[in-house]
Amino acid sequence: MPYSNEEYLIELLLEAGALDERAVQTARGTKKPNESVIDTLIKTGVVSDEQIAQNVAVNSGMEYVDLTGYTVTPELKDMIPLEVALRYKVAPLGADRGRLQIAVSDPYDFETLDALPHVLQPDIEFFCATPALIKVLMSNIYGNDAVMGGAAVKTAAGFGVGDTAGTEDAPIIRLVNNMFTEAFKSRTSDIHIEPLEKDVRVRYRIDGVLQDMEHHPKRLHAAIISRVKIMTNTMSVDEKRIPQDGRIQMTFNDKELDMRVSIIPTNNGESVVMRVLDKSGLQLGLSDLGFLSDDQEVFEKMLSLPDGIILVTGPTGSGKTTTLYACLNFINRPDRKIITVEDPVEYELAGINQVMVKEDIGMTFAAALRSMLRQAPNIIMVGEIRDLETASIAINASLTGHLVFSTLHTNDAPSTVARLADIGIKPFLIASAVRAIQAQRLVRKLCGECKTPSFLSETDLRGLRLDASQAMNSTIMQPVGCKKCRDRGYRGRLAILEIFKVDDEVRNMINEQLTTPQLRKRARELGMRTIREDGVRKVLAGLTTADEVIEATMADGS
Repeated sequence: MPYSNEEYLIELLLEAGALDERAVQTARGTKKPNESVIDTLIKTGVVSDEQIAQNVAVNSGMEYVDLTGYTVTPELKDMIPLEVALRYKVAPLGADRGRLQIAVSDPYDFETLDALPHVLQPDIEFFCATPALIKVLMSNIYGNDAVMGGAAVKTAAGFGVGDTAGTEDAPIIRLVNNMFTEAFKSRTSDIHIEPLEKDVRVRYRIDGVLQDMEHHPKRLHAAIISRVKIMTNTMSVDEKRIPQDGRIQMTFNDKELDMRVSIIPTNNGESVVMRVLDKSGLQLGLSDLGFLSDDQEVFEKMLSLPDGIILVTGPTGSGKTTTLYACLNFINRPDRKIITVEDPVEYELAGINQVMVKEDIGMTFAAALRSMLRQAPNIIMVGEIRDLETASIAINASLTGHLVFSTLHTNDAPSTVARLADIGIKPFLIASAVRAIQAQRLVRKLCGECKTPSFLSETDLRGLRLDASQAMNSTIMQPVGCKKCRDRGYRGRLAILEIFKVDDEVRNMINEQLTTPQLRKRARELGMRTIREDGVRKVLAGLTTADEVIEATMADGS
C-alpha cells in the first residue's frame, strides 16, 4: 500500500468522480485479508495508478510527472543513495540550478517529505508519480537486482552488512564498505568520520595512534552518515539534532566483529566514531596482554582467591576491559557461576551471564549488582566503580564470599586506595576487601617481522632512568617497517603494568590512613615494580621502544 491515508484518498477520488461508492463497497467486501481497498480497486481495473497519481497531484498542488521512458543518466545514481531510495520509495529525476528533483508517490506522506531535506539536502523539489513507474525508474538507475533483492549478503569485501543484495554497486555503499575493509586490514580500533568545513576527513586509530587516511567531498557527508545509520538498524536517519548510539555486527574474513557507533552533531555536521570490537581478542591469555612470566604467576595466584576485590586501574584506553575479560576467561569453568554488569556489554562471553546497564529505566550498576547477588554467583565483574553505592555493594559482596573484579580511573595502583576513600568507602572496608590492584598503560609492540637490533641513546637512558651498564647484554630493538606492519614498525600493543598486593602490613597502613607515598614505598619494599620499570624490562627484552615507554609513563613519579 503506497499511500499513507487510504480513507482520505478514497474520499478524494470519490469527490473527483474517479470512483463511485458502489465500486468502493464492492472492493471492501471482496478484498483479501492483507490487501488494501485501493489495491483491490486497481487490480480489478476500477481505477488506475495513473488516475490516482494525477488526482492526488492536483489536490496536493504537486506537479504530476509521467515517468514512462524517463531518460536515465549516470549522474542520477549519485544523487540519492540506494538505501535512501528504497527506504522512502522515491527516485531522483535530476537537478535544476542546484535544486534536487525527486519523484514521490504519496504527497501526503509528510514524514518522507520532512525527512528527505535532512537526509539529502535542504533544497528539494518534489514531483508526484505512480508507485509502479517510480519502481521501474529505480531499477533503471540502480539496477534491477539491487532494487528487487532483499536478503543480507556478504559483499566482495568479505563481510556481512545486512544489506540489500547487489547494493555494493552503489557508490556510497562501496565507499563505506571499502572504508571498513581497509580499517579491518589495518587492525584499526576506532574509525572516525569527521565533517570539516570543506570536506569529510576519515581517520583510523591504529595501535593507539590516530592516523589521517582519507578525505571525501563535503557533498558526500550526508550520504555516508545515512549509510552508517542504516547499517545499525536502530538509528534514525532523519534525526540530526541529537547524539545517537548504535551497533553494527558483521563478519570479515570469517571473523566476527562488532562496531559500537556513536554519532554526535557538530557545527559542520554529524561526526561519527566507530569502536571496532574484535571478538578474537577474547581468547588472549595474560602473556598475550604483556604479562611477563613472574607477573603472570603473581596475578594468576590472585585470580585463584575465593573472595575479595581485584581492581584494574588506568586512564581511558589503557586496556582495562580487555584485561578483565582475559581474567574471566582464565577462571571460567563449568563449576563457577560468573555474572558481569557492564556499560555497555562489549563482548558476549560463552558460559557467562552478562547484564547491560540501562540507566534510563533504572538499571544502574548498583541496581544490577543488588539483583545479581540474589543469583548466587561465585564471581562478579563490575565494569566500573563510579560512585559510593556501587562501591559499597561491591565491597560487601567481596566480604560475603564473592570474588569481585572491577576497574577505576587512577594513575597508579597505590593511589587507588585514596580514590576509594574519596568515593566514601571506610578505610577498614578497603583494607578488608581489596586483595590486589593492577595499574596499566598500553604501548605499541615492535613488529616481529622487521624489528632490528639497536642501542639506547643517552637521551633514552636518562628517560628510562638507566645507566649504560644496566642496558648491557640486553636485546634492544628499533622499528623499521615492512608489509606485515604496513611500514609502521609496530604491530599490536602490550600492557606495561604494576601489581600492588595488599598484605597484612599494607592493611594496617590502610586502616591507619597513611598517605599514598607511604603506601607506594611499602609496595616497592614488597617488590612491586612501577609501570615505568615494567616498561624498561620490555624495552630491554626487545618488545617495545624507549620512546613508547617514556611517553606512556610521563606521569609516573617514581
